[in-house]
Amino acid sequence: MEKVIEVVEIKKAFGGNKVLEGVSFSAEAGKIVGIIGPNGSGKTTLINILSGVLTQDHGKILFMGMDISHEKAYVRARLGIGRTFQIPRTFPSLTVWENLQLAQLHSGKEVSIESVLKRVGLYEFRDRYSDKLSLAQRKRLELARALMLKPKLLLLDEVFAGMNPASIREVSDVIKGLKEEGICIIMVEHVLSALMPLADEIIVLAEGKVIYWGDKYGAFKEEKVRRAYLGEKYSSFGV
Repeated sequence: MEKVIEVVEIKKAFGGNKVLEGVSFSAEAGKIVGIIGPNGSGKTTLINILSGVLTQDHGKILFMGMDISHEKAYVRARLGIGRTFQIPRTFPSLTVWENLQLAQLHSGKEVSIESVLKRVGLYEFRDRYSDKLSLAQRKRLELARALMLKPKLLLLDEVFAGMNPASIREVSDVIKGLKEEGICIIMVEHVLSALMPLADEIIVLAEGKVIYWGDKYGAFKEEKVRRAYLGEKYSSFGV
């Protein structure tokens, strides 16, 4: 399977606070990698570095074999790296359709806005201003904007947060379809009940370090993972 992204010894600190300390992993086409960990473990910082919103202090990022370690976010987007944000960043004074038109303009790629909106379940809201959407709908809109890039790599930062079970099922189906098309998907997610059926592999971050990377079924069998989530008192309990 083709390796889409390779992350090598990424380090990031803010002042004296070390947020990421030597994070390394890779992900292949048509695979979903879930990134989980306690609050403050560096998950969103990692996504921001992969997408170019932040620059790492050390280490490198290879995308489709190309070193993009110091490329700007817009360059990475045009190369085929799409992302969503924990808190949706839509353009409130634009309609849903206009948000995607703007994304199309910046990407320079020919993608059917109608098809994308139907795919994420927003076509009937195409003329609604994005500030009139619910949180779950704005998250769908962000996913739609990312799809306008025809991404090879899709970075999803807590896409299920704020969604009801029906919306989670619908968006999960969209994500499964993207995987089947060969898109590599990296998901930071707290809703484990939604993530685990989707993910092929799990990466667990704690205090800025990878403490587990591998088969999703093995993650919570590791004492160090249970300790990170449950604390020392419960880490030796069976799972």
